[in-house]
Amino acid sequence: MLIIRAEQMKVFEQASRRRFEDEMVEHAKAFAPPLCEVIGDEALRVAIRSAIVRAENYGFTNRGPIRLFIEFMFLCGSAFDTDPQYRAVGQFLRGSGDQMYRAQQIHEWHNVYLEQVSGPGAVNVHRALSETLAFARLPLTITPENLTEGLLLEMKRIFPSKAAFVGDAGLTAVIDESMAEARLYRFEGVRPKVLLAVLKFAFGHGCTEDPLYPWIRQTLRDERIAGPEARAARLEKKSITWLEHVVARNQKGSQS
Repeated sequence: MLIIRAEQMKVFEQASRRRFEDEMVEHAKAFAPPLCEVIGDEALRVAIRSAIVRAENYGFTNRGPIRLFIEFMFLCGSAFDTDPQYRAVGQFLRGSGDQMYRAQQIHEWHNVYLEQVSGPGAVNVHRALSETLAFARLPLTITPENLTEGLLLEMKRIFPSKAAFVGDAGLTAVIDESMAEARLYRFEGVRPKVLLAVLKFAFGHGCTEDPLYPWIRQTLRDERIAGPEARAARLEKKSITWLEHVVARNQKGSQS
C-alpha cells in the first residue's frame, strides 16, 4: 500500500506551485512585454508571487481567477484592489459571491476598460506614456495655488480616456493621496508633488511600493541620497529614463 506522508505532499504542492508560477511568468511576458523586459526576471517573479498570495487572500484559488488577478496587476498596478481609480474592481473582489462569479464580474469590467480606455492594441496607453514622458521633460505650468485643478487638467490631457473613465472623484482621491505621501518624503516644491501624482495616475496608487516598479521604491528609500530635494531629482531622472525605455520599446514594436 502506497503511503504519502505530509512532507511528501508539501513537496508536491510546492512543485505544483512553482510550475504555475513559471507559467504565469511566461504569460506575463506575453501579456506585458515592455514592462517585463524593463524590470527583468527577478523582479517579475517577485511581483507574480506577491499577486498569487494576494489573489488567494480574496479566495481566488483556481487558475483562471488567479491569472485574471495577475493580468489586472499589469494593467492597473499591483495595488489595484485598493486604488480609488478602480473602486468597482475592489468591490467585486470583496463581494459575497464565489470566486468564479466574482472573477466573471471583473472580467466583464476588464473588457469595458480595454475598450473604453486602452483602445485597440493599447494605442491609448502607448500615447499616454509618450505624453507622460513629454510632460516630465517640460517646465511646469502648475502652481501651488492651482495644484489640484492643474493636475486634473494635465491628467485629462495626458490620458483623456482613462481620466473620463475614472472620473474627477477618483482622480482627486489619487491627488490627495499623493500630496499626503509627498509630505512623508518631505517634498516641498510643486514639481516632486506633481511627479508623484502623475506616477500614481499612470502606474497605480501603490506604485511607490509596487514590485513592478522597484526603481520608485528604491529611490524613495535610498539613504545614500542626501535630502528630499536630491531624492526628488533622482526620482524624476529615473522616471524619465524608464519612460524613455518603454516608449522606445513600444515604438519599435509598432513598427515591426
